Amino acid sequence: MKSNSADLSETARNLLGRDQAAVWHPLTQHGSSPKLLGISRAQGIHLYDTRGNNYIDAISSWYTCVYGHCHPDITAAVSRQMQHLDQVVFAGLTHEPAVALSEKLLEVLPENQARIFYSDNGSTAAEVGIKMALQFHFNQGQKRSVLLAFEEGFHGDTFGAMSVSGLEVYNGPFSDFNLEVRRIPVPSDEHPEEALRIIAELGNQGILAGFIYEPLVQGAAAMKMHSARGLEKILNAVKAAGGLLIADEIMTGFGKTETCFASEQLQTKPDIICLSKALTAGLLPMGATSCSQEVFDAFYSEEIAKGFFHGHTYTANPLSCTAALAALRLYETPEIQEGRQRIQEAHAHFGQHIAGHKAVRGTRHRGVIFALDLEVATQRYGSLRDQLYQYYLDAGIYLRPLGNTIYFLPPYITPDTALEKLYSTTEKLLDSL
Repeated sequence: MKSNSADLSETARNLLGRDQAAVWHPLTQHGSSPKLLGISRAQGIHLYDTRGNNYIDAISSWYTCVYGHCHPDITAAVSRQMQHLDQVVFAGLTHEPAVALSEKLLEVLPENQARIFYSDNGSTAAEVGIKMALQFHFNQGQKRSVLLAFEEGFHGDTFGAMSVSGLEVYNGPFSDFNLEVRRIPVPSDEHPEEALRIIAELGNQGILAGFIYEPLVQGAAAMKMHSARGLEKILNAVKAAGGLLIADEIMTGFGKTETCFASEQLQTKPDIICLSKALTAGLLPMGATSCSQEVFDAFYSEEIAKGFFHGHTYTANPLSCTAALAALRLYETPEIQEGRQRIQEAHAHFGQHIAGHKAVRGTRHRGVIFALDLEVATQRYGSLRDQLYQYYLDAGIYLRPLGNTIYFLPPYITPDTALEKLYSTTEKLLDSL
């Protein structure tokens, strides 16, 4: 819906002008990027801009707001909490929201997880997992310094997380400063021979510290999906080689891939799990890294140096913990579970419907994630990508194409009418190519 209000237009111009004079945006080349869109509020599945237009948030604002924006159950819980305890140091102190959240997370995480370590965001959750894996071996007198990661994986922008990420567009200028990492291809089928060969080589040398992986779906790699059976073989090989398994469930966690965590669809469970994004339903920043009892025990000692000396000012912030607890309660409601199932079925039907279209190179879906590749060549952040982005904005839909890949990951409360708008708008695009 659009508004021609002069007041709103003036507000929009003022905001964009002030932004251009003061702000540096993420993942943005300011010398060539399209105009910014000013957002004034959000509610449910919609974003509202400063001109009065609304947009379906088709990617849940980078996979965070999966229960919709400003959900009243979550905002009310945080509002109550902030009247009593807003922030406190978590080194040497504790509080009810952090303990209650840890207990709840351990209820829903794979059964081998035993402890929760809090941080500030997805990158730091991955950073913590990497450091845990490296120090796990160090504390036992073993020099295992090599980390294993998938090609085109993405785990964050801090140095450890960046080191194990495989997207050159983000990491190129810093490649000389990375940790020691070997990359393996994603298992496209259940016979990942090349990956198994590399793992066996590292195992024979006794240098493999751990393997960090996005289970079943690689988000930043344009929702690349891989074989569960092939991944299972890789996980078993890493364990046999003495490495720890670090599942990056920052994007996949909390119901996006049919189960609460993608790792539930695999028999071999991770030693460490990284969480963020939908953890707090997008309301507040937070990261969490869980680990098995075996991992925790490697740090439990009377030797101070064997402790895990990593911390953040906002570790276990009471407001973030409260938001996460409220989000987990929402996740378990029939409304949300039925919504996830409905979206999953709708994606499957749409994928079948457009599979033979001449403009479609391929489609894939898992849970609430749907992706299609256009039969065109373009750069990840090229001009065609910008045109696709604008096309959807003009239709009242917010999403971020990655190269020639268009994907949806809508909030679990998205009604059928909004899903149909995503699909019909996309079909019109395909017909125009």
